[in-house]
Amino acid sequence: MHFASGLVVLVAVACAFAILARRLGLSEPLLLTVVGIAGSYIPFIPDVKLSSELVLVGLLPPLLYTTAIRTSLVDFKANRRPIGLLSVGLVLFTAFGTGIVVWLVLPVPFAAAIALGAVVAPPDAVAASAVARRVGMPRRIVSILEGESLLNDATALVTLRSAIAAAAGGVSVWRVAGDFVWAAAGGVLVGIAVAAVLGVLRSRFTDPVADTTLSFLAPFAAYLPAEAMHASGVLAVVVTGLILGHRAPVLQSAASRVAERTNWRTVDFVLENSVFVLIGLQVRIIVQDAWRTDLGHVQLIGACTAIFAAVVVLRVVWVFPATYLPRLIPSIRAADPPPPWTVPATLSWAGMRGAVTLAAAFVLPADTPLRPVLILAAFVVTAGTLLVQGTTLPMLVRLLHLRGPSRAEDALQQANVLQLATDAGLRELDELKAEEQLDAMTVNKLHMRSVERANAAWERLGPAEADLSTPSDTYRRHRLRILQAERAEILRARDEGRFDHEVLQTVLATLDLEESMIDRLNDAEEAIQQEQLEANFGNARCQHLIDAPITQRPDTPGSCSECVAEHLSWVHLRMCLTCGHVACCDSSAGKHADKHYADTGHPVMRSVEPGEAWRWCYVDSELG
Repeated sequence: MHFASGLVVLVAVACAFAILARRLGLSEPLLLTVVGIAGSYIPFIPDVKLSSELVLVGLLPPLLYTTAIRTSLVDFKANRRPIGLLSVGLVLFTAFGTGIVVWLVLPVPFAAAIALGAVVAPPDAVAASAVARRVGMPRRIVSILEGESLLNDATALVTLRSAIAAAAGGVSVWRVAGDFVWAAAGGVLVGIAVAAVLGVLRSRFTDPVADTTLSFLAPFAAYLPAEAMHASGVLAVVVTGLILGHRAPVLQSAASRVAERTNWRTVDFVLENSVFVLIGLQVRIIVQDAWRTDLGHVQLIGACTAIFAAVVVLRVVWVFPATYLPRLIPSIRAADPPPPWTVPATLSWAGMRGAVTLAAAFVLPADTPLRPVLILAAFVVTAGTLLVQGTTLPMLVRLLHLRGPSRAEDALQQANVLQLATDAGLRELDELKAEEQLDAMTVNKLHMRSVERANAAWERLGPAEADLSTPSDTYRRHRLRILQAERAEILRARDEGRFDHEVLQTVLATLDLEESMIDRLNDAEEAIQQEQLEANFGNARCQHLIDAPITQRPDTPGSCSECVAEHLSWVHLRMCLTCGHVACCDSSAGKHADKHYADTGHPVMRSVEPGEAWRWCYVDSELG
């Protein structure tokens, strides 16, 4: 009973302070750790011991899995070199570099020093993701950091296992090398096998509840067999998550994907916030145990400070050469030009540690010399990186003028992707008309739904004429009011007891599904409209965009002459880059830009809305 009530209080406190941190713009990991530290010194709060088994088996697999299924396998492959250099090279460099420092400042065996180096070497996936989301880093930096934090635990834990075995006198250099090879190969093989089995099962499940249950089992189904085989359970979980996340649109139904995203986001929120509170709750016990050792207090403080400084400095020393030295090879340089120095500067400062570091410290054998001091050093590294790097990283990103993901550019790409999908859907509709002999009403419904969805994305890119609502905005607003009235009537019937509960729930679920499908890709249109919209992707595949000019002299600046003649209003204006004719967009009643292309065959137009410089090729459906 005490355990259950304590668990409820832990989750409630973690979630409450996480929400408070978001509202105040503070670092969630740091605030939650501070709350835990304060709690550890409150008399009526019982001692909480964070066991290594709880973190490494109970918390680490689901946290890695929820990050892995959100990670793009394509981006992961594209960044495999920097991810490998950080998750393997940097972890080994930090483990041995920090181990040497530990050996110099503390009277412990060299193997025990290397073991602590392995403990503090890997940055934490949760801390990196939390800070990256809040700061708004460039997407490639976020991809590299998340990829690093997914894999570095595997390297660190294998190194720790080998160091502990060396301390016991039962390992050789060849044994260590073999352990590394088997840990990597075995983890990957188990991950692929588990993903294959779960993929077959998932493709046969249509019930979202059953599919979500299978998803909850996935990280443990990968981790436990791999660890039983002395392979890397971390790698097995990551590989399983990457594959299943990449294959989800093919294997799962839409309802299952929605349910899985919602459920794993909830699990992720609860676990990652609870973990940092648990870290803080260890402080009093850790400090008391270290303080009672024979080591002098001044030497204890100096050693912890030196170990923390070594961890921070070694990352900086590694990241800059690892970024630029591989690019001395011409083939690598041509495929991936050197980034500005601000990129490795940010990567080198994003080394926050988390629960895995503290949990791994408890793996150290009980007879390890100065074990309480080593555990305290691990905590100092964890809390210190959260405090120093976690709080200053946002400032560093701003000082370096690193540009994070742009809502405007995202909206432009979303419109482009939806347009490509719409074109494919309309081609399929043309084939269906020929094959199925569809009636005109059905064809019109199918056509309008596809077209309106794409038009809604384009409408968000610029201000409508005279700041009027766009057609999609008007539809959305009024449809939501209609759904609200329909729901109110159903609830009135429910309260009167006129219909069976199961029938009412089915109808309410239908209304909820429709409401969730109403086009609302982004609610921040005002932020989108404040940014300069340009597109530089896709041009190399379209000769029309390559040949077309960037701009042209408009024939009727600021207005659509056809709309004026027909007494119509337009939503957005486009300009033909062949003749300069200005006409209205597809969301406008006249659709005169499309009609101009149909009449003249001029292939490329561009937006002439304020702040927009993107172009569109009608022939190839390419944005540029």
